[in-house]
Amino acid sequence: MKALEKAQAAMNNFIKTPLILASTSVYRRELLGRLRIPFEVISPQVDETPLPGESTLDLALRLAKAKAAAVAKKHPEAWVIGSDQVADLCGAAIGKPGNFERAMAQLQLMRGSTVTFHTALCLMRGDIETTLSIPTEVKFRKLSDEALESYLLTEEPYDCAGSAKSEGLGISLLEAIKSNDPTALIGLPLIALSELLRNAGFAIPSKKSAA
Repeated sequence: MKALEKAQAAMNNFIKTPLILASTSVYRRELLGRLRIPFEVISPQVDETPLPGESTLDLALRLAKAKAAAVAKKHPEAWVIGSDQVADLCGAAIGKPGNFERAMAQLQLMRGSTVTFHTALCLMRGDIETTLSIPTEVKFRKLSDEALESYLLTEEPYDCAGSAKSEGLGISLLEAIKSNDPTALIGLPLIALSELLRNAGFAIPSKKSAA
């Protein structure tokens, strides 16, 4: 084990507070694993139905907090991460399609347009809570139905908001991405999360220590 990894492991062992990811998303689990902090995963069991008149940003923030709170209530000793993503096209929420037909309709609606993906993040422990959202602007290419169909049959991104799996073949659907936190579009903004976890006492290498 490298010296940096040994130091990090020692610090994380010193911190007895557990870390929980309140999510069933395999994408968020993989992303959080990049930070090399021990954590467990618990399903939050939250109703994700939008409230009447609720904006896409408010929906994402509410659900991220609700997911964290649902798990934190049963694990008051732990730091809990909740996250949610809502795609916004002209004020309308674009969610997870669930099947080919809905995914095709989403991509047809979004082609040639700019969609804002609101990725909300909440870190909670007891009464301590920080909730924020990272926006990502995505410009979709004007592609034919045949190209969209080929993508969907190949990637099957039916569990991704807006059907755009950017970490895979979905990147070919896009003309441009604008964000200050690159992994936010995949589902978990690691730049923002790293800062929150450092402030909570978790050992994450800084630029200086990693050099």
